[in-house]
Amino acid sequence: MLWIKSLHIVFIASWFAGLFYLPRILVNLAQETETVATQRLLLMARKLYRFMSLLSIPAILFGAWLWLGYGIGKGPGNGWMHVKLLLVIFVIGYHHACGSLLKKFENGVNTRSHTWFRWFNEVPVILLLAIVILVVVKPF
Repeated sequence: MLWIKSLHIVFIASWFAGLFYLPRILVNLAQETETVATQRLLLMARKLYRFMSLLSIPAILFGAWLWLGYGIGKGPGNGWMHVKLLLVIFVIGYHHACGSLLKKFENGVNTRSHTWFRWFNEVPVILLLAIVILVVVKPF
């Protein structure tokens, strides 16, 4: 079980590195006016999105293995796990929202300001903080 936990943590950390960086690239794309720089940022964003998508798969699978295979979070007093799983669904949704926003930039259709992207950039920090607190503190 410790091997699975270790792998889960490594893949989560790697996935979140992408979730922290890709929105920052989107902030820069929203501000950029030069075509060459925009194309370079789009290339970086596409490669990062593909890579973090690959990292998300083992992160989710190892998490499911822990939850289903070892009974983590089952039984009374484990309401924290239900909230954590809901937040994980939000993380997956955020990941897909990043991909959707990237596609809009690729198509030349951005309707958001760089300020909006700066706020959007903070979402994974809040999600990770809440998830870690739930897992470590287990408040309910």
